[in-house]
Amino acid sequence: MVEIVKVQTKRQLNQFIKFPFTLYKDNPYWVPSLILDEKFTLDKNKNPAFEFSEAEYWLAYKDGKIAGRIAGIISHSFIEKWGQPYARFGWVDFIDDLEVSKALFDAVEGWAREKGLKAVHGPLGFCDLDKQGMLIEGFDEIGTFITIYNHPYYMKHIEAHGYVKDAEWIELDIKMPEADVVKKIESLAARAMEKYKLRVVPVKKSKDVLPYVKEVFDLINVGYEHLYGTVPLTDKQVECYVKQYFTFMNPDYVCFIQDENDRLAGFGIIFPSLTNAARKSKGRLFPFGFIHFLKAIKKNDTLDLYLIAIRPELRSKGVPYVLLSELTKTAIRNGVVHAIASPELETNHAVHSMWRNFDRRINRRRRCYIKRFEADTEKNDEGDVADNK
Repeated sequence: MVEIVKVQTKRQLNQFIKFPFTLYKDNPYWVPSLILDEKFTLDKNKNPAFEFSEAEYWLAYKDGKIAGRIAGIISHSFIEKWGQPYARFGWVDFIDDLEVSKALFDAVEGWAREKGLKAVHGPLGFCDLDKQGMLIEGFDEIGTFITIYNHPYYMKHIEAHGYVKDAEWIELDIKMPEADVVKKIESLAARAMEKYKLRVVPVKKSKDVLPYVKEVFDLINVGYEHLYGTVPLTDKQVECYVKQYFTFMNPDYVCFIQDENDRLAGFGIIFPSLTNAARKSKGRLFPFGFIHFLKAIKKNDTLDLYLIAIRPELRSKGVPYVLLSELTKTAIRNGVVHAIASPELETNHAVHSMWRNFDRRINRRRRCYIKRFEADTEKNDEGDVADNK
């Protein structure tokens, strides 16, 4: 017998957040999230995403023990932007028991129907900077700090409950290039800088980033607006992301490119891999977990490619080569061996082409699933969002 309980107390939210630590305790590929970050993101009184979202969380119990969790999210910004009355599911984990997973998805679907919505899709968060996409390939590859890891049986469960593919992302493991490739990229970058009067903004300290924060997030909103499920970030969200992440970045791996009018043409923000730091700290910054993160940021042979954005009208003007040239030179100088790209939509060929001069392999795939309710099936709109990404 499975019991579904709506999360209503701090204790229950704590249990919701910590359930994966039990489910994956013996898994060598799982990377824990920071508990503090999870508490902030899921707190309806703190996360500014709740200005345009609503959410509920549920725990599944079997034989008196927690056996699963799931979040249901309604992003009114998404519905308004895309014209699709869909709920989202996220933060989904469960034991290998179809009765448990069905009860969890039934809870989200029932809630969505009560709200008059037409479908449920996910895993997605409140915005594009939250973790998204169920892992469907690469289970024996160690995860990254910014992506979801899940057991292989999840795919079987979700498809058994009537969900189908709506979008898919790939992740690349990219090797640092040989000297001849570096020279080629440098040559292309120099040509672009001269032709389009571009310049690299010097970033020596973390505080040097702050004057460009607004432009960075404006560019994210513009550059990512066509991608699957994205919604614009609000000023309050930007303020939170700056506090959470910008103070921890290594300035070596921040690159800003300006045009002749001192406008931001593009940027790249890369982090030394925080995977091992997160595992060693077991999801806790305090009392000593932060030491592992500081060490990882200062010295690391692996990079995680977090954010790259280019003004749409400059994507074919050589700006990508300038970013790649600057960041690659720094990485090689610092002893980096390889980098892991953040998830890229399988249809986003413009981004894929950035890596054509690099030795790379697809090391993970992840998928967003959707289940439309019967009243919506006659419309046959599978891929309405996907066509726009």
